[in-house]
Amino acid sequence: MDRPLLSLRTTLVLLLALLAGAAAGGLTALAGESTPHSLLAGLAAVGLAVPFFNRLIDAEGNQDRHVGAGEGENHG
Repeated sequence: MDRPLLSLRTTLVLLLALLAGAAAGGLTALAGESTPHSLLAGLAAVGLAVPFFNRLIDAEGNQDRHVGAGEGENHG
């Protein structure tokens, strides 16, 4: 077993999501909310941050994959 358990990209995405969740939970706790509310806010932030960072850190580096407005039209 020479391969790592997680790829570097997956590890980075999960680490950034956990940091965002910890920040959201910590700020919620500092705002005076109870511990269960803070945990729910942190978990919700993690759930939203994973797809965000997954798309932000593109695996293939293709930024031209998404067709923008005006592409594909004749500009004769």
